Amino acid sequence: MTALIDTPNLADHDGFYEELLATHKGLSEAESQALNAQLVMILANHIGDRTVLSEALALARKTPLG
Repeated sequence: MTALIDTPNLADHDGFYEELLATHKGLSEAESQALNAQLVMILANHIGDRTVLSEALALARKTPLG
């Protein structure tokens, strides 16, 4: 079992964020939400560890939005 990595671990995080925003460009709010849900499921499948995914859900829930 792997523990959730909750410290910075992404090379070029700014570049990824820009790419993520660009992926949403031109989408309606509903389409953007659907894209986010699809992305979550793709990444969850890649991670494949339910314990890590549960930790990530709990962290996301308690982390302020914005």
